[in-house]
Amino acid sequence: MLRYGRLFPVLVSLLLCTVLAGPSDEPGLAKLSEHVYAAAGFKNPTIRRSFGVNSGVIVGDDAVLVIDTRISAKKAQELIADIRRVTDRPIKYVVNTHYHLDHTWGNCEFVRQGAVVIGHENLRLTAAKTRNDIKNAASFGLPAEDMEGTVASIATITFKDTLLIDLGGVTARLTYMGHTHTNDGIVALIEPDGVLFTGDILFVGYHPSMTNADITGWLKALEELKTTETKIVVPGHGPVSTVKDINDMAVYLAEFNRLARQLCEGKTRADAPKIARELLQKLPEQGRSELIAAVEANLRNRYLTK
Repeated sequence: MLRYGRLFPVLVSLLLCTVLAGPSDEPGLAKLSEHVYAAAGFKNPTIRRSFGVNSGVIVGDDAVLVIDTRISAKKAQELIADIRRVTDRPIKYVVNTHYHLDHTWGNCEFVRQGAVVIGHENLRLTAAKTRNDIKNAASFGLPAEDMEGTVASIATITFKDTLLIDLGGVTARLTYMGHTHTNDGIVALIEPDGVLFTGDILFVGYHPSMTNADITGWLKALEELKTTETKIVVPGHGPVSTVKDINDMAVYLAEFNRLARQLCEGKTRADAPKIARELLQKLPEQGRSELIAAVEANLRNRYLTK
C-alpha cells in the first residue's frame, strides 16, 4: 500500500489551476508543488508528438530527476529546454515508468548530458526490441528527420520491488506494481510533496492500450493506488488528475474486459470495427475520438483469435 501523510496546503489549488487551464498543443512545464513540475495534457497526441506522453521533473537541492523522456532525441531536447527555464541544477537521473517508445526513446539525449537511466529489472528484457524498433522507426510512422540523433539508451540501474532516490530535500520512491499495462510498470511517489506519477497504469481521456497487459494484475494495481494519500496524480497520458481518476480507470478497464469478451465471442478480426462501435456505446466515457483505433487494436490483439 502506498501511503503519504504530509501534504503541502497549496497542492489542491495548484492542481485545480492546472486542470481548469485545460490541455494545450505543446504544454510546457507546470509547477505542481515545491519540487515537482509536469508537462501534461497534450492535444493532438500523434506518434510524432510522442502520443501525448506526460513527463515529470523533480528538482532537489542536489540534482534533477526526469520521469519519461518522450519519443526521440528531438523531443527530449524540447523537454530539456523547458527544464532549463526552471532550474540549472544537474539532471542526474532519468526514470522510465515502462519500456514503450513514447516513454523511453528520448533517454539518449539525457544520457549525453550525464544522466543515468533507472527502471524496473524487467525493462532490460526489452532492450533488443527497443534497439531494433529504433532502427525501424519509419515503420512506426516516424520520418528520419524526427529521429535524428536517437539511439537506444537502456536503464543501467534497475530494481525489483522498491527504490528510493534522494535528490536533496526531496525523495522519489519508485514502486513496481506487477504486470499491469506492461510487465515492467512502476509508479513514482514524490516525498514530501505527495505527487504520484503513474506512467501508463493510468490513462485519463485516452483509450488505454492493452496489447502487453495483464488485466487482472492491472485492476489489482489500480485498487492499491486508490489508497494513495495524495491530492495530485500525473497519469501517463492526459491531464493532471486525482485519485478519483484512478477509480474511473478501474471501472472502465473492468467493463471493457467484460463487454469485449461478450461481444467478441464467435467473431473474427474482420469484425473489430463493428464491435468497437458497439463497445463504445456501452463503455464509460474515456477516450478521445482520434484514438478510437486503440479500441480496435485492443480487440484484435486480445479478444479476437482469428
